[in-house]
Amino acid sequence: MNKPLLISLAAAAILGSNAQALTMEERFDAMEAELNQLKSELTAIKAAPEDDEPEEESEEIAAADESDDEETDDEDEDDSDEEEEEEEEEEEPLPELTLDETIEELVCLQEDIDALNRATGGNHLKLGVDFRTSYDNIQYTMADGSKQKNDALLTNRLWINMNWAYNDNISFTGQLAYNKAYGARSSGQNYPFGDAFEDFDWIVNENPYDDSIRVRTAYFFYRNNTFLGTNVPWTFSVGRRSSTNGHLINLRENDPANSPMGHAINVEFDGLSAKFSFDKLTGIDGMYVKFCAGRGLSNAEVKFSSAPYATSEESIPDIDLGGLIFVPYNDGQYALNTQYYYAANLIDANLGTDPMAPQFMGMETVGNMSSFTTNFIVNGIGNEWSEYLDDTVFFLSGAWSVTDPDAGKSMLGSAESETGYSYWVGLQTPSLFTEDGRWGFEYNHGSEYWRSITYAEDTMIGSKIAARGNAYEAYFTEPLIDDVFSLQLRYTYIDYDYTGSNGFFGSTTGASMKISDIANTPMAAQVVDKAQDFRAYLRYRY
Repeated sequence: MNKPLLISLAAAAILGSNAQALTMEERFDAMEAELNQLKSELTAIKAAPEDDEPEEESEEIAAADESDDEETDDEDEDDSDEEEEEEEEEEEPLPELTLDETIEELVCLQEDIDALNRATGGNHLKLGVDFRTSYDNIQYTMADGSKQKNDALLTNRLWINMNWAYNDNISFTGQLAYNKAYGARSSGQNYPFGDAFEDFDWIVNENPYDDSIRVRTAYFFYRNNTFLGTNVPWTFSVGRRSSTNGHLINLRENDPANSPMGHAINVEFDGLSAKFSFDKLTGIDGMYVKFCAGRGLSNAEVKFSSAPYATSEESIPDIDLGGLIFVPYNDGQYALNTQYYYAANLIDANLGTDPMAPQFMGMETVGNMSSFTTNFIVNGIGNEWSEYLDDTVFFLSGAWSVTDPDAGKSMLGSAESETGYSYWVGLQTPSLFTEDGRWGFEYNHGSEYWRSITYAEDTMIGSKIAARGNAYEAYFTEPLIDDVFSLQLRYTYIDYDYTGSNGFFGSTTGASMKISDIANTPMAAQVVDKAQDFRAYLRYRY
């Protein structure tokens, strides 16, 4: 086919496709799809070897066509001269274009379509919905042997996902969230802080609170295939980052992994990150370095103060966190990951000075903390030993935390620097019922002074990863309608050895005391010894 005719057909196919579409946006989407298909076909034509056979075939076809024309002329010799002139005009050959020129014409056509998209409102956010309704049966055994429970906690969680990529380099990602118990929720005041921390910024979208829709994530994302002329692909993002449902914890959540390693970090956070991939430069599969920094609290006066938004000596200093993720190897089956962070000016609740009448006075700074995490993941056991093992995931993770109390303060119940550790092992296997269903089994243990920043972990009884003691979990996730509608059953059991697992970083809420030592004290009725949560949910994602 001659090249200009190809362009004409391409334009006609693009401009005429989906003529019955309901909206202009649908037409543009169809036009772009047609154009991409034509580009693929042209690429295939360009890649095909050139020889003389096609030309010979074309000559034979042309000769046959000419013979047919002669026969037709003999049969229609009485036709008018006007018709003959029209036929000659139609058979006149069109000027030839090279394949590169043809592709250039199509690229120009794509640019025109993009410009038309932007001019007519086609440059729009792409929206997605993630809705989950859950049933939780929660049981607690307190340190004094008493019981507390909720036989049927019903909750709804809605995520509205927003994405738009302007081009291959710059994009935006956002997510709005709603998370609440069915109906209005009553709350007891059997703890000194009541509901003072319910809307704390690190967890506000992760716990069933009220019927407000809040921003869970919102950030710009920039990517490029080279960095300062080197063969180092890199990315940069800034905003309210995706710092929940990180690596490993995402497996039970049936979500793609976000940046942090869930063994140490699982909170909502505002900040930035920059990732540099070295696999092309070094030849080592999956090697990259990612720098992260964020602010968990800003020291700023209120709007209508004498100096709006100025820092205050009386207020809590900025809580800042900086970290580094280094992945030395990841070939898709085997992966080794490491993470380090340092957090400054961490906080705890501040009670009044009267020990007999504690009163919540706000928050106070207690010190700093650093942490190191490493994990090893096997995504497919063995080398084609069986389909079951090929689709099985195993992981082993270890984490350490080190406190650095401010002078005159204590952290986790100690005025000295203390080191805590935790280890976590998990196995995820095919369900055997369907191709995409999954079984999961996990166990983790935390020491006396272990502290993670995992307050936003999606477990009603508190973060299992933060447990100073032993946590066991089993879950079953099964798709019901493709990957759109799914069911999960999950059971989590935590046996605490020490108090303060879900507290903050000081000694008011985070003090680590052996539970067996306080069983006969007045505070035992407020300390959880064992906790369990059975969850069933239905989830729709599209």
